[in-house]
Amino acid sequence: MRLVKILTVGTALLTLTLTSAYADGSNNSDGGASNVLNGQVNLNTQQATLNMSSNGVVGVVSGAAMAGGNAIDIATMNNTNIYNNQYVGGVNIGADAYANIANTAGEVQLQSQSVCNSAGIAMDSASTSVSNTQNCSATDTSATLHANVSNTLNDATLATTAVGNTIEEETNAPSGSISNSQTNHSSMFAGTTVRASNIDGNLSASATAIGNTGQITHYSTGN
Repeated sequence: MRLVKILTVGTALLTLTLTSAYADGSNNSDGGASNVLNGQVNLNTQQATLNMSSNGVVGVVSGAAMAGGNAIDIATMNNTNIYNNQYVGGVNIGADAYANIANTAGEVQLQSQSVCNSAGIAMDSASTSVSNTQNCSATDTSATLHANVSNTLNDATLATTAVGNTIEEETNAPSGSISNSQTNHSSMFAGTTVRASNIDGNLSASATAIGNTGQITHYSTGN
């Protein structure tokens, strides 16, 4: 298997667990809940560029260019109050991938992804509260992919994605609330250009540009 990935994120990705976050449970007025406070500001251009060429690979060929302004992942099993604020201003967030792939026996998987602000929150507790504010004021958020793929004995999948603000929140808490505010001022662009020949499997190509997106999942714990 051949894997090539380039990842650029303006502010470091954080995985916050029960003990590795700022968690202050000393305030009894909130029922002993932990408090996670995250503030991220990115004022610098982030650019990821992938140049890839392969010929005669027997296994899987996989390549990705990924750029981000701010990103955070939070996981907790405490009763938790989460306050997340992310801002990107006046810069470009760009990912560009260029690939020439020939004579591949396995699958070909190529992607280019650019995300201005990203938050992922997972909680397994009795009660939760989430306040999320994301502001993407980047000049441009873009992802491009230019690929030549030939003589492949398996599937070829090529995709570009450009996103301004995104949040995914998931909890099975019986009591949970979320306040979500997303503002996108950035120009969004996703472009996929493919030349393909002699593909024995399925060929899939896509380009997706989204200003704001969210997925909120609260599982029922009743009988």
